[in-house]
Amino acid sequence: MDSTGIAACFHQAHADGFDFASAPRSNQLPVRMESPFASLHAYWRMEYISASRPPSVQKPFTELPGLGDDRKALIIHRSTLSYLMLNRFPYNPGHLLVIPFREVADIIELNADESADLFATATFGKKVLSAVMSPDGFNIGFNLGRTAGGSIDHLHGHIVPRWNGDNNFMPVIGQTRVLPESLEATWEKLSAAASRLAASH
Repeated sequence: MDSTGIAACFHQAHADGFDFASAPRSNQLPVRMESPFASLHAYWRMEYISASRPPSVQKPFTELPGLGDDRKALIIHRSTLSYLMLNRFPYNPGHLLVIPFREVADIIELNADESADLFATATFGKKVLSAVMSPDGFNIGFNLGRTAGGSIDHLHGHIVPRWNGDNNFMPVIGQTRVLPESLEATWEKLSAAASRLAASH
């Protein structure tokens, strides 16, 4: 069902007398809620709630690699000059960030070795996601500057796996993304695959 159909369902529910802020009035029959509105289950939610909280750091992309705990930092792979980590605020499941160890704000500040290593690490991240999650496509790129959507001044690229139909009614209507598993569970799968792929090269 597309967003137009969803909106129509809500309008019809209001027309039938259903008050979304309170229970149905006793003199009216309850509205029959059919899929996808009958229920939204997130059985993994308790695992997410009980998971360890992200470490408090001032400069996350500089400090997280120095924690000595890649699971806690969500780092799935380290190369010589850059690393891959799961985005804590993902656009889609498996959303990775590729980050140079040296703190720079723009790609033009990278030297030749750093630039080559960063691109190779991004390519490796795509291979890891393809092996584990079998996406139908990818969005890969950089947001350079606050105007372009950059939220942290330390340069970082996005590797976002995409699936056919992944932009469903939740982000369109509810401005909410539904993730099928916790970040920690995704980290386990991706870091294991990264280790296997790195060892095979």
